[in-house]
Amino acid sequence: MGETHAGLVVWDVDGTLIPADLRWLRRAVASTYGLEESAVVFPTSRVHGYTDESIVVDTAIASGVAEEVAEEGFSRYPDVLMDVMSHGEAELARDQAAYPGAARTITALAEHGYVQTALTGNLRVSAEFKLSVAGLDAHLDLDIGAFGSDARDRFNLPAFVADRFRARFGYPLDPARTVIIGDAPNDIATARYAGFGVVAVAHRLTSEELSEHSPDAIVDRLEPDAVLQAIRVTMGSISSR
Repeated sequence: MGETHAGLVVWDVDGTLIPADLRWLRRAVASTYGLEESAVVFPTSRVHGYTDESIVVDTAIASGVAEEVAEEGFSRYPDVLMDVMSHGEAELARDQAAYPGAARTITALAEHGYVQTALTGNLRVSAEFKLSVAGLDAHLDLDIGAFGSDARDRFNLPAFVADRFRARFGYPLDPARTVIIGDAPNDIATARYAGFGVVAVAHRLTSEELSEHSPDAIVDRLEPDAVLQAIRVTMGSISSR
């Protein structure tokens, strides 16, 4: 069976499609480990761009929880997180609405024949919930995506995308026709590790700061034509390497 799509676009979620917000993590960590919210301490160097399991365990330890207890407690975290987010759905919709242009860009890429999914450190249940509340899930095939619930190390996630893509379409994923779109240095590093292309969005870091990490392209915002052009340039540059 031959390839019939324009390529695969793999979206990061927090900071790329919707603003990042640590309130849910703070509330869920506090509830999971019996802490006051004010006592939750984030290890800032390991929050953005990592997986939820890594962030939660490191945050619990930084907040005074013994390492063994922090590790054991993570098994409770997914249910606690979804309870916290479900109760805060209206707050989530109000304060973490999709970035301007996100929905239009996803729709435009679908119209141009791109398969789209997500690669995120979020647990799958929370990624699905956030994307649904933000109205961004219509054109994303999350069954071929990869999530923090699949692996603790973000660098292991592209392999899940490759395996699920092959199971879905019946032929191997072509890294030269696969582009991650993210906002953090770790998104760029993950793409490089997998041999994928990468487009960086200057939502939290400036274009100058992102350029220090050498993405294939940088866009200032999620504007459909600009993102489409960046993807095409990126795939072209990968093919010529």
